[in-house]
Amino acid sequence: MYRIQNLFLLIFALPFFLSCQGAVTSEEPINLRCEYLTNPLGIDVPAPRFTWQMATGRQGASQMAYQLFVGTDPAEVASGKGKVWETGKVTSSTFPVIYGGKTLTPRTRYYWSVKIEDEKGNWSGLSETAFFETGMVHAGNWRGHWITDSYDTGLKQAPYYRKKFSVEKKVQSARAYIAVAGLYELSLNGSRVGDHRLDPMYTRFDRRNLYVTYDVTSLLKEGENVTGVLLGNGWYNHQSTAVWFFDKAPWRARPKFCMELHIRYEDGSTDLVVTDQNWKTSLSPVIFNSIYTAEHYDARLEQPGWDAPGFDDSKWKSPFKTGAPSSLITSQSLHPIRNVEEIAAKSVKQLGPRTWLFDFGRNIAGVTRIRVSGNSGCEIRLKHAERLDEKGYADLSNIDVHYRPVGDSDPFQTDIFILSGKGEESFMPRFNYKGFQFVEVTSTQPLDLSEKSLVAYFMHSDVPPAGSIRSSNPTLDKMWQAANTSYLSNLFGYPTDCPQREKNGWTGDAQINIETGLYNFDGITVYEKWLADHRDEQQPNGVLPAIIPTNGWGYHWANGPDWTSTIALIPWNIYLFYGDSRLLSDCYDNIRRYVESVERTSNDGLTSWGLGDWVPVKSVTPKEFTSSIYYYVDASILAKAAKLFGKREDAEKYRALALKIKEAINRKYLNPETGMYGSGLQTELSAALMWGIVPDSLTGKVAKNLADRVIADDSHIDVGLLGSKTILNALSENGYPGLAATVALQETFPSWGWWIVNGATTFYENWPIDAARDISMNHIMFGEVSAWFYKALGGIFPDEAQPGFKNVILRPHFVEQLDHFGASYTSVYGTLTSSWKREEGKIRYEVVIPANTTATIFLEGNKVTLDQKDVLKSNFLKAKQEGKGFVVDATAGTYLFVVEG
Repeated sequence: MYRIQNLFLLIFALPFFLSCQGAVTSEEPINLRCEYLTNPLGIDVPAPRFTWQMATGRQGASQMAYQLFVGTDPAEVASGKGKVWETGKVTSSTFPVIYGGKTLTPRTRYYWSVKIEDEKGNWSGLSETAFFETGMVHAGNWRGHWITDSYDTGLKQAPYYRKKFSVEKKVQSARAYIAVAGLYELSLNGSRVGDHRLDPMYTRFDRRNLYVTYDVTSLLKEGENVTGVLLGNGWYNHQSTAVWFFDKAPWRARPKFCMELHIRYEDGSTDLVVTDQNWKTSLSPVIFNSIYTAEHYDARLEQPGWDAPGFDDSKWKSPFKTGAPSSLITSQSLHPIRNVEEIAAKSVKQLGPRTWLFDFGRNIAGVTRIRVSGNSGCEIRLKHAERLDEKGYADLSNIDVHYRPVGDSDPFQTDIFILSGKGEESFMPRFNYKGFQFVEVTSTQPLDLSEKSLVAYFMHSDVPPAGSIRSSNPTLDKMWQAANTSYLSNLFGYPTDCPQREKNGWTGDAQINIETGLYNFDGITVYEKWLADHRDEQQPNGVLPAIIPTNGWGYHWANGPDWTSTIALIPWNIYLFYGDSRLLSDCYDNIRRYVESVERTSNDGLTSWGLGDWVPVKSVTPKEFTSSIYYYVDASILAKAAKLFGKREDAEKYRALALKIKEAINRKYLNPETGMYGSGLQTELSAALMWGIVPDSLTGKVAKNLADRVIADDSHIDVGLLGSKTILNALSENGYPGLAATVALQETFPSWGWWIVNGATTFYENWPIDAARDISMNHIMFGEVSAWFYKALGGIFPDEAQPGFKNVILRPHFVEQLDHFGASYTSVYGTLTSSWKREEGKIRYEVVIPANTTATIFLEGNKVTLDQKDVLKSNFLKAKQEGKGFVVDATAGTYLFVVEG
């Protein structure tokens, strides 16, 4: 039995969770966010959500109440007055706070501030004033027309659009609202607007379209002004051919857009510029663009100044008015895609007179930019690849397997740049991204290239980091970084499987890695967008496709519960990580219809509908077993959600269904005498344990069987995708954390470490490096190990009873394979850390709990004390014996324990 002796509290006075915020001298609320964004533009929701943090490291600090002020006058809000909404004193310490004031009007800036009362009854000063702006709010408020230059879906050249308008007064503010079917770049007076890439995000275009809002006040000038738009195909007018039938999408058409520019002058008057037939359009130098393959650009066709005043557009034509792609035009309120990191070439090697090979040293998703001088008409091809062939040339054979080209005019992952011959020229694709480490550059004429001629940009949805890992094991640290790179390489407004050969939103990959995503990144805005895509794609009978968004592919294969449980698992995890039930509420009916669709086809509680333990090492678990477990998980989440929302009948109904499924699984697959499931495979035993299928009385026996099986497998994995989620968690949560660590940190085949020690900078699609198929080198599908680092080694878990890490469960395992380990995670309340290291045969375990939260700490050891320096006794720390160990209930503060034995 574990015992805790001489348990004290160590308090550090520094503001521990604000290291990235600079010095803090008051306890006014900080990090004010609306809809999980900082000062967002273009909010459409009628009841925005607000969050903030306490700016203090004081022991036991907690918010007891708040007052929130919302108004349109920043001075009034800064003085604690809100004519739009004043909450009065609200006794609450949880987030988010939901707007409950007057109806918000379209295209309006609202300011807000907040003050809080702490646990001692002291009120803070007012926070700094934040703001949010509403957008169009609903589609009926749009006054612009949808326009296009052609109805020819086969037209290759991308279109330019321009509009002249005059500004004769001093501008107070100006906003551009643009909705596009396809992709776009927006400019004003020759300057690109914003730094987003690949806007708008991919949706089911015939059901929902996104618009983006920009503050363009600083780009306007007195006199003649010009706004310019360049349109790309994106997923809307897919001109490349592949097994996914992207080119057969039911919505497919020539790109189109609708735009409004709202100008408010200092004298209070306004102007409005909208899309109509008074705009002008012409074809651009972008002679071909495909989100799937690449982009081709002919610099000889450039029209300098096309988007600036003074340009002669007399030869341009008028566009056509056309219909909107859907009836739902809504705001794109999420972290955008950006060129997040510029990467210099690690080396360049000339392979021939006109061939160069650039190596960027790591696998990424994104684009490259070339700067070069040459003769007019010189054609440069930039072939992007993940690996090289035996002769050192770019090899696409592992990633072009699903491409079905018609002719050779659209080479895979190969940009084409034709020079104008006018000095140094630059090219970076606007409407494409690729997965690559190497770029093979070939030219039709001699060129002078160096390492500096080509740079790469790591592109992805620019979600803020939320977590970090550090350890004494270099392979572990590289695994964590590789998982992050793979995750980000597959986040482009929706989670994808790979950034090169598919770019599909595979649901299975995403549900397996939801915790990896949320521990490492603040991704709620992207997931809320993607679950709206789920709602768009769900059929009336409840069935979902395997890839989302989709053009229609995926309803016939791979879309069973083991994949499309995203509809339940992701909203539930968002609730656990953020304490926000809105997404779960929005998806409640969709989860219910999905569970009922499985129920209609299930056989007495069991279903074999699914893809199974995809890409296993060697052993194959029955699909019926794993799919039925996910069916159980979905029904269980539905029952919990029903209880949360006060739906008593549904809660009882789906709790009974979950029990029925669980009993059916155990009746068919469990031997209660031996504690063995099925054939005793790693996935069978671990999935039953992790997902709560095992009867309580048999947990120990089943866990022992799993441990024995893993040891018999030489302490290596023998799982596929589904088992990669469960194997480590089942071991570490059921008495075998050391064995789980041995498996996780293996560096021989098959293992995550095997990839790393063989040079991987991202995770692969298959365990063998030389697999004959399924060998993309940038997949997130096996990324659960990253979440396991936080859970098993850092011991960081959300508390279902107090979600959003309002109370954090800390249950670290001090595995002997490591000398030190540390994990931090930033929740909506602040940053918590859990770190430990070995010193003189003891473990020093440090915990930092952010203000306005608590922790339940499970400590294991023959003796647990506190470091004796500057020790203070405190009523904030209470220990209680529970089972075989002790539980410490702690409030905000810093704790340093010494564990022996």
